[in-house]
Amino acid sequence: MADMQEVLERQEQETRERMRGRAASKRAQRELDEQLGIAVALLEEENQGRRGSREGRRPNVDRHRHSREQKFTAVIRMLVYGSSADQVDEIARMGKSTVLESLVRFCDAVETLYTRDYQRRPTPRDLQQLLQKAES
Repeated sequence: MADMQEVLERQEQETRERMRGRAASKRAQRELDEQLGIAVALLEEENQGRRGSREGRRPNVDRHRHSREQKFTAVIRMLVYGSSADQVDEIARMGKSTVLESLVRFCDAVETLYTRDYQRRPTPRDLQQLLQKAES
C-alpha cells in the first residue's frame, strides 16, 4: 500500500512539473511574440524617416508599390533556394534594389529579435533545460 502511495505522489509531482513547464513555455512564447512585435515596430519607425514620410502627408495610395507579403516572399525565396536578387526580381517582378533592401531589413529584424537570447553563451540554467528537454 505504501508503494502505491509513493507511485501516486510521484505521478502527481511529475504532472505538476509538466504543467509548470508548459506554463513557462507559453510564457516564453508570449514574450518572444511581444519582442518580435516590438522589433518590427522599431524597425518600421526607424525606416519611416528615411522614406520621406512626414506628418500631415496623405498616404501615397495610388503609387504602385509591392506589398509586405510580396517582399517577404521574395526574401524567403532568396534564403531558401539560394537565389540571387536577379533571379528573384524576374519572378517577383520587383527591382533588384527593392529585393535587396527587403532582404537587409528582414535580416536586421531577425538579428534584433534573436541576438539577446541566442547569440550568447548558454547559462547553466539553459544547459539544464536543454538536458531536460532531451530526456523527455
